[in-house]
Amino acid sequence: MTKTAWVFPGQGSQVIGMGADLAAVPLAMTHLQEAEDILGWSVLAVSQSEENKLANTLYTQPCLYVIECILMDLLKQQGWQPDLVAGHSLGEYVALYGADVFEFGTGLQLVKRRAELMSQASDGMMAALMGFDRDELIASLEQTADAVLANDNNPGQVVISGTPAAVESVMTKVKAKRAVPLKVSGAFHSPLMADAAAEFESALEPVAFAAATVPVLSNVEPTPSQDAEGLKQRLRQQMTEPVRWREISLQLPQLGIERVIEVGPGNVLTGLIKRTCKSLTLLNVGTLAQVQGLVK
Repeated sequence: MTKTAWVFPGQGSQVIGMGADLAAVPLAMTHLQEAEDILGWSVLAVSQSEENKLANTLYTQPCLYVIECILMDLLKQQGWQPDLVAGHSLGEYVALYGADVFEFGTGLQLVKRRAELMSQASDGMMAALMGFDRDELIASLEQTADAVLANDNNPGQVVISGTPAAVESVMTKVKAKRAVPLKVSGAFHSPLMADAAAEFESALEPVAFAAATVPVLSNVEPTPSQDAEGLKQRLRQQMTEPVRWREISLQLPQLGIERVIEVGPGNVLTGLIKRTCKSLTLLNVGTLAQVQGLVK
């Protein structure tokens, strides 16, 4: 059997119209109703809205979590099972649900609170850099207070995070093919999120985690783990520490993974992995048709 990892994208992968094809699927209808009871609003209504509410962190994160969980459960319903799971930032919550660490509704409650806190952050900035010298970037970050590497996505693409002045300073010092400020409310995955992380702890602390049924590669520690308390501790650190996606990608072939299925809208993660590990077979499942068309 081909050893397969399932990976789940985070904020930035959302697209207007995602999930519309799931509306009449019984399993999806159950999850969507539970989500509406928890959130107080309809995931599908927001995902189809022309007002672009979906771009607001408050809505983006719950919508992605719900739709990715539905797609994953539909895969399982068809007899598919992953050998390993990982998620990028918000996607780590879907990975933990997929590994049976907590129930769907439990995960959504955590994501709802996370989205509320992150949407309220307003004292920071993030920027994506592409085509740069890594040593030059690391040296510049070490010399600049209040700027950190937030997303280490692949050898040629990263996101930095920090105060606006610090991020802009790094952008002017480091030569890059492209440097693009991101439309986000705060300095995610940086020490500037410490207050939000402390508030989030009150929601996370009472939640009981179960041992994972398959290994999970976490953002802050890209080594496989199934330990309940260890996975919870890694999630505690996630809001203030970097997403080490490049290292997660490099781990996949080392762990015997031959195929990666990105479960969620778009192809952000398979695009990143392709540039890091060229030997892997990469597939995308973001629609009902793609779920039904997947061949073992």
